[in-house]
Amino acid sequence: MNLITVENISKSYVDKKLFENITFGIHEGQRIGLIGVNGTGKTTLLKVIAGIIEPDSGKRVVSGQAVIEYLSQNPIFEKGSTVLEQVFNSSNPLLQLVYQYEMTLKEIANRPEDVHLQKKLAELSQQMDSNGAWELESNAKGVLIKLGIKDFNMNVEHLSGGQRKRVALARALIQPSDLLILDEPTNHIDNDTVEWLEEYLGKWKGALLLITHDRYFLNRVVNNILELDEGNLYSYEGNYEQFLEKKAEREENNLALQRKHASLYKKELAWMRRGARARTTKQKARIERFEDLQNQSFKTSNDQVNMALGASRLGRKVLELKDIHKSYGDKNIIHNFSYVFKPGDRIGIIGRNGLGKSTLLNIIAGKILPDSGEIEIGQTVKMAYYDQESEEMDPEMRVIDYVKEAGAFIKTEDGSKISASQMLERFLFTSNAQWAPIGKLSGGERRRLYLLKKLVGEPNVLLLDEPTNDLDIQTLTILEDYLDHFPGTVIIVSHDRYFLDRTVGQLLIFEGQGSIDEYTGNYSDYVNMRKVNKVEERNERPTTPVKEETEVETINKNAKPVKLSYKDQREYDEIEAVIADIEKELEDVAAKIEGASNDFVLLQEYLSKQSDLEQKLELKMKRWMELIELVEEIEKNKEEK
Repeated sequence: MNLITVENISKSYVDKKLFENITFGIHEGQRIGLIGVNGTGKTTLLKVIAGIIEPDSGKRVVSGQAVIEYLSQNPIFEKGSTVLEQVFNSSNPLLQLVYQYEMTLKEIANRPEDVHLQKKLAELSQQMDSNGAWELESNAKGVLIKLGIKDFNMNVEHLSGGQRKRVALARALIQPSDLLILDEPTNHIDNDTVEWLEEYLGKWKGALLLITHDRYFLNRVVNNILELDEGNLYSYEGNYEQFLEKKAEREENNLALQRKHASLYKKELAWMRRGARARTTKQKARIERFEDLQNQSFKTSNDQVNMALGASRLGRKVLELKDIHKSYGDKNIIHNFSYVFKPGDRIGIIGRNGLGKSTLLNIIAGKILPDSGEIEIGQTVKMAYYDQESEEMDPEMRVIDYVKEAGAFIKTEDGSKISASQMLERFLFTSNAQWAPIGKLSGGERRRLYLLKKLVGEPNVLLLDEPTNDLDIQTLTILEDYLDHFPGTVIIVSHDRYFLDRTVGQLLIFEGQGSIDEYTGNYSDYVNMRKVNKVEERNERPTTPVKEETEVETINKNAKPVKLSYKDQREYDEIEAVIADIEKELEDVAAKIEGASNDFVLLQEYLSKQSDLEQKLELKMKRWMELIELVEEIEKNKEEK
């Protein structure tokens, strides 16, 4: 069933056209990812679909009683409300009941002797019982905890920006809706929480429309990609990986068409130069065709531009931290941490929010001082720090002048130079955008411009603090290409798993209480290692024997068995066939996993079954080895006798 349709919608701001005559629909069960360069109008399009703003032209049609829930990038909260009150403040009757219950609890805490409030609370409790609302309240608290919000009674005005976004996300997730619209839900949450959100949305029953820069998230959650590109909307069936394949095909076709167009253009130009006179109908037609060709334009992808810029020479000594310690009050952030950063290092810094990752970058950059310890920086180091707070930009300054402050010409890797304008084009700023005042840029475009200025200064040590929070996928692709060619040292704080896998080969892991572990490998390597360790710990943990098929029974190796028991003998006779059956099941599940790559829910089901079968196989193999040892012991005893 079609939930919502937009027909021929257009939207412009002042002299900037965002999109024009866009038509598409969202159906039940669709899971759509919207992508595009920052400033192209993705958030505006979401707001039009959600009914928050009106298009300049066209119409929006919502089917029947379809309920739409929208998560904004910058949620607005009611003043004075607590976390739980904000989460439950809804027009939904069941959520409104829980909201009234929470409000009454708050009032009665201030006036415990108020008989009227006591009576009201008892009535609301009874209604909660009869409507099964306790489970809803419990689920909401569980979602908040998973999102890192544990103080449910905290005033929302005291929350940080990241906490406010997570409270708003929790509210959106528990609202019953037919279409859930999420604008950058993966911002301000750590890697583990992103993985939890993937799993949660995998079980989501309604339709889904979201903007995110997290490519692993897109790949695992959505089954359709919409790309907003220069006012046009392109639709691709499948996840992000399939989108890349289909977009590459479209770009190749576009290039072939461009070549054909160029050939026709040359032929027509030659004909015009021969001095054709527009006297006949045929000649008029050719002149019109020539004019049409002149008016046509063909665009190729900017994603794969060459970002091999120059960098200052970096000596052998880069940066050394010696016994760095930093705390705030009683909270240890960094405890006696020592590390030597070498030329060419690609280091990712990960860990839960609030553990001190940005603090470490600020210490390295010299923005804050450690409580104790030493920092030694090499003499040739030229550091650039892309932090979470952009510098103040003059809104009246033109984009190109802002970049020219770092230099009118930028040196490339091969020693040649390109102009600031050419560099801006490589960073997805069109010629028109380059001459626009900075004040007309979107927030994402300003962050892209800020990053570009950092890169063109020819640094040899680059610090990046959560670059994926504000940059679109196309810009991240360009940044990744730049880092591929960057000869210096890179230190990155990020929760974006794809970006980490793509760019780093070593990890510093913040574990809490000031502890920082080291790991050689990318993020996926680290996650796999952690999963293996958990399985090994679980297998080594002693368990109380119970009579279950999947449990390995303990054999007393001190006793000298005379013969196998009837049960052991039967198990010994059958166990190899059982193992073969499990291995066959695993092969079947592996084939199903490969075929279910487009269905996230089914894929998770098969992956879970695969994990269960692998554990079952491991237990059976272990039991098989014990039975073999037992048989060998019996044979040995017989020989001794």
